[in-house]
Amino acid sequence: MTQEEALHWIAELFEEPRENITPETDRKAIPAWDSLGVLTLMAALDEKFNIILSDKDVRGMEKVADLLQILRRNGKPT
Repeated sequence: MTQEEALHWIAELFEEPRENITPETDRKAIPAWDSLGVLTLMAALDEKFNIILSDKDVRGMEKVADLLQILRRNGKPT
């Protein structure tokens, strides 16, 4: 998965226009990335990539770049 594909996937997941999603986008700038959105993200990562987020991962995600790093760390090139 390229970075562009990952950003597109994140935009779709949170129902945001792709142009609003960059690595530097803060999660607070994405209305759907709230507590329910975190659960949605966790389920989507497990289903699509077989990635289980730790509590540390969840607490550490402040920007889209943090999510991209989790994908990279789990062998999903971005």
